Amino acid sequence: MKIVYMHMHLKPGGVTTVIIQQAETVAGYCDVLVISGDGPPEDLSAPHVCIPGLGYDDPDFPENNTPPGETAAAVAAAIYERFPGGCDVIHVHNPLIGKNSRFLDILELLKEKGFRLFLQVHDFPEDGRPRSYYRKHGYPADCHYGTINARDKRLLEKAGLDPVGVHELFNMVAPMDIRGLEKKAITTVLYPVRGIQRKNIGEAVLLSLYFPEGLPLAITLPPNSPPDWAIYNEWKTFAQQKGLDAIFEASSQYDFMALAANAAFFITTSITEGFGFAFLEPWTAGKLLMGRKLPDICRDFEAWGLNLDHLYESLLVPADWIDLDEFEAQWKQCLSDTFARYGAAIDEPEISNGFARIIANGVIDFSIIREPQQREIICRLISSQDDYARFGWINPVLARFTAFTDFTPVIQPNREAVLKGYSQDAYRRRLMGIYHKVITQPVRHVVDKSILLKQFLTPDNFSLLKWCDHDLE
Repeated sequence: MKIVYMHMHLKPGGVTTVIIQQAETVAGYCDVLVISGDGPPEDLSAPHVCIPGLGYDDPDFPENNTPPGETAAAVAAAIYERFPGGCDVIHVHNPLIGKNSRFLDILELLKEKGFRLFLQVHDFPEDGRPRSYYRKHGYPADCHYGTINARDKRLLEKAGLDPVGVHELFNMVAPMDIRGLEKKAITTVLYPVRGIQRKNIGEAVLLSLYFPEGLPLAITLPPNSPPDWAIYNEWKTFAQQKGLDAIFEASSQYDFMALAANAAFFITTSITEGFGFAFLEPWTAGKLLMGRKLPDICRDFEAWGLNLDHLYESLLVPADWIDLDEFEAQWKQCLSDTFARYGAAIDEPEISNGFARIIANGVIDFSIIREPQQREIICRLISSQDDYARFGWINPVLARFTAFTDFTPVIQPNREAVLKGYSQDAYRRRLMGIYHKVITQPVRHVVDKSILLKQFLTPDNFSLLKWCDHDLE
């Protein structure tokens, strides 16, 4: 097979890592070409062509803003230069994120030239990225789509795609090799994450109040974007002022693998994930994972044999611990504004009924509350033994954080399940099988964007922590 991998950029990050892994995984089985809007990273061993017209919109770089026809022609020329008879599949990464306003037009023109497209969706703009949403452009029709979890496959099928043309392509998981690194870092409870808003840093800080004595919380990396920096620094300042046992930017003090080797256990408090490496990687290091479970994501892992029953799906706060009127006003306004940013609308009864559901039984999930109110709750737990005890009674899962050694028997079976289900060999088989279907099974279908949006944007899962103030980029 002759496979072309195409993306808007190859900057360091998750999607670039996947492209490199895919090119390496099919080496020896396929001839490969990588095309992107910028130059390749040093660790890309496959042939590469840079076509600036594929890059992000940027007024400072007019070469990025060439007409779609010119860019599509340049892509075709690069393919025929490498493969005189053409390629079998163009594997396009993250095509629905609207960072290049011409990208969907480019894909349409490539289709017209007879190229088969396989569109792998890592992120949906409907899932918290309104600034990256193509409001006036439909998604490519009659193409095979790929998703990195079963939830997204179901959503695309509900939005109109033929199941024959939607493929699950779970990411490959590289095992953590931590041998010989013990004693090269302090022992912590490790949250291996970049401290952006959707990672729910406040909940990790709250959990640290229930860690065994002498085990600090360690958050590995700072954020990149200015909005996330502001929120992150507020948490750093808060932890310092309250004397909490927390280390921020731990990877600047210790090698990451040494931190992993010395971790008492890992945690995750993230409120949204695409693939969900955080639920898999700790087990490969022989470490226990604790924290928040995302059922739609974790369902895939449990199907492969992982036991994640010890994770929690919500952390409930008494509604009378927050200014409920203020929260209700913020929540309703943000929900309405977010629908408007997508060019959609929601009626008042649906908003009110949704709010009633999220505060049912006099409790509210900590993960949908904004950071200032999260800090108020943490202050209550610090200053009042009665509130601390009441919170533990409402959330009995917290007792597990001081008795984490009870879960040692879970580690080895989970490690074996990850190594078997997410190995390079398993990944190659999935990838090659998908390419065969893209080549041999034409599809006729189209995404109904309004249905897709409503599946992501509903009152029942609407969190101010995720949606308020700025996009997740």
